[in-house]
Amino acid sequence: MLDIRLLREQPDLVKARLATRGAAMSDLIDALLACDSKRREVETSLQALRAERNRLSREIGALRSRGNDTATLERQVSSQAAKMQELSKQAADHEAEQRSLELLLPNLPRENVPEGADSSQNPVVRTWGEKPNLIRTEDHRAIGSRLDLLDFDGAARMSGAGFVCYKGKGARLERALVNFLVDLHSAKHGYQETSPPFLVRAEALIGTSQLPKFEEQLYRIERDGLYLAPTAEVPLTNLHREELLPYSSLPLKYVAYTPCFRREAGAAGVGTRGLIRMHQFDKVELVKICAPEGSAAELETLTKDAERVLQVLGLHYRVIEICTGDLGFGAAKTYDIEVWAPGQNAYLEVSSCSDFGDFQARRMNLRFKDQDGKNRFCHTLNGSGTALARLYVALVETGLRSDGAIALPEALHGYFGADSIE
Repeated sequence: MLDIRLLREQPDLVKARLATRGAAMSDLIDALLACDSKRREVETSLQALRAERNRLSREIGALRSRGNDTATLERQVSSQAAKMQELSKQAADHEAEQRSLELLLPNLPRENVPEGADSSQNPVVRTWGEKPNLIRTEDHRAIGSRLDLLDFDGAARMSGAGFVCYKGKGARLERALVNFLVDLHSAKHGYQETSPPFLVRAEALIGTSQLPKFEEQLYRIERDGLYLAPTAEVPLTNLHREELLPYSSLPLKYVAYTPCFRREAGAAGVGTRGLIRMHQFDKVELVKICAPEGSAAELETLTKDAERVLQVLGLHYRVIEICTGDLGFGAAKTYDIEVWAPGQNAYLEVSSCSDFGDFQARRMNLRFKDQDGKNRFCHTLNGSGTALARLYVALVETGLRSDGAIALPEALHGYFGADSIE
């Protein structure tokens, strides 16, 4: 959520920055500011009435102490009470309308975010490693079927399209990756391991800006008013919602493994088949909560922590910076990490590392007390560390040997219990 004071004082700046996203927000901002003006006007009238009522009440008390008649003044107070009740309702209505409008505004891109219309204009920041020169190339679906690692048909009979059942050594590899990732980020990178709930309230999704914007992409349990978490970002970032944190506790760093649930699984076709885009997939997520002055540096280290996964596994990847027109709704600045998958002959996004500034913290009322004793909003960041399904794809396709077996990186030998899948 944007700072209402910024909207009041520099509406043209906000409109210009949001326009770089390719979104026409001028009418929405004007409507929001008009609502804000009405709300403040009503609240000013309400405060004036309260002050007048208090003055009259004191006057009534003085008259009564002297035995004087107070009927006329009491009628005035009674009349004001009815008016105050009406104004209170108007103020509440304007406040609710204003908040609903505020929740529709995306975050402002940082000044150093490259401008662009869409993903085709995302610049490559750096690459690591080289594309493997394989004697044999095979798609992960074919590999999974041949080695009995993946069962898409069985999953479809149970749950429909967009689901998979990992089997045997395929399931063991998935579990090995989860343990490897959580251990790496907790033991080597200093994140606190966390196991959060997989079900969250609407308020938590509003806090991390999935709601109301992405309602249609979420799985909702109507009976209980809960949602299946689309990412561990939601419960992890909301761990401290409505809290006032001490400055000395920052930055906070959390890592968690969770399954993720998303209604949108993409249209059938190249780039969406197999494990590429699923309704349910596993992910290890990284979340940081920090003071504003540290968030730019924290984004760089967060991205490098996610990159380290691919370096340790020996997988070629590139880092791209997301331009304004492709930036996520709540993000102020984002780097995507894309791993090379030989069987797809394409790069696959396995991590999106974002700095949200105070956008999420304002929605969650997440603050800290700074060194001067002032209450300020925290900055929040998150990134996949990494998404398991696409990492799995890149791993088995890159490790494919000429004899059809899969060679595993050394870092996974202890977790998997072998150096290859025969």
